[in-house]
Amino acid sequence: MSDWYNKERVAQKGSVVLNAWREKREAERQAAAVPVSDIRPGTEAFGWLTGGMPGSGRPVSERTAMSIGAVYACVALIGGALASLTLETYKRVGRIGEAYRPDLWWVLNEEMHPRWAAPVAWEFGAQSLLLHGDLFMRIGRRSRLSPNITTLKPYHALQVDPQPYPDNKERLLYYLWDESGEVEVVDQDDMIHVPGPGFDGRRGMSQIRYVLRHAVSLATAGNEQANSMLDNMRPDLVLTQNREAKKLEGSDIDSLRKQWLERYSGPGGKNGAPVILTGGMDIKQISITPQDAQLLELLQKSVEDTARIFGIPPFMIGYTDKTTGWGSGVEQMGIGFVKYTLQRHLVKIEQELNRKIYRGNRDQYVEFDTETLERGDLKSRLEAARIAFGRAGEPGWMTRDEVRRIFNLPASTPADKFNEGKGDAPKQNPPAAE
Repeated sequence: MSDWYNKERVAQKGSVVLNAWREKREAERQAAAVPVSDIRPGTEAFGWLTGGMPGSGRPVSERTAMSIGAVYACVALIGGALASLTLETYKRVGRIGEAYRPDLWWVLNEEMHPRWAAPVAWEFGAQSLLLHGDLFMRIGRRSRLSPNITTLKPYHALQVDPQPYPDNKERLLYYLWDESGEVEVVDQDDMIHVPGPGFDGRRGMSQIRYVLRHAVSLATAGNEQANSMLDNMRPDLVLTQNREAKKLEGSDIDSLRKQWLERYSGPGGKNGAPVILTGGMDIKQISITPQDAQLLELLQKSVEDTARIFGIPPFMIGYTDKTTGWGSGVEQMGIGFVKYTLQRHLVKIEQELNRKIYRGNRDQYVEFDTETLERGDLKSRLEAARIAFGRAGEPGWMTRDEVRRIFNLPASTPADKFNEGKGDAPKQNPPAAE
């Protein structure tokens, strides 16, 4: 009789297949490792570490990108909007989706993980998606085979390495690196993965390495030039000489230049000393120098390029030189922002959550409620409620309690008294009416 019981095999922790594949992958990584001495500007390894591309000039990383005001404003705007939305859970009753709030609703909207409040996690995921091209969240279940989800743990895009299965190229395994350096291998059914544009089956395209590289480089160069100008602060003046005056010789020019540098040599100069001009010379002030005009144009172009990359009108990040075609009302601007900027992200997040959380169950789904962003001012909302309830003889299509629910008001009671707009309506000017 053969000895079928393998003690070493049984004693291994976790999946034997995944552990063997992990050891193989680690050996391949060690063989393909690049020595630190070979990581130089212009190499592929240097580009991966710094965010630059071979021959791209200035390297761009997440830190340098977020130090640019326009990039920070765009990421904060989209991430904050995503964090402020409620992710509602629905179950179909007939053909209508009826909202209800199971335990999953709390995970999606209040606390994703013991270390992560849901709004903070969504904002973190949005930053990873907008800058690195991928949003990752590890699904935590009640048990290994349980469909019940108890946690969602966000992971930075640089902590995750998606790889195809060794024996099934149609599915992915995810390598997760935690803060302690430990590596966990996770099947794709236990990972929320929302890629950005340029998805190649494993990852989305990194905005830092591609589209943001030029805009951030321009902004960085402009900021450096502005700092240099501040360090060498000078008034915008031009020295002119009358035609009748004696032409300055070399020694006179040197003396004038020395005096001028002593007077306007920056913060450490003798800014209180007077300037004495001879030889029929005069001082004229100009409004802006060509260098300053070029700097302003450079910074404006960087802001416009950044806003265009993220799909945000410049006025929404404080750049008001350009007008908007989204309308002038708060409601119209909110609708435009949801429709043309947020929707591309919301749809992908909803579909990824539905296919991973409710696999095979088409009677339940999640969906973002964008009403808070599209909501108009109070006057517009009250006008819409009057139309829905019915006014001036027009038929209504909502009950009073349904309208009250929109404004977070409790259902009416028999003791409540309402103006029915008929004979019981108060007269606005009783003496004049008589």
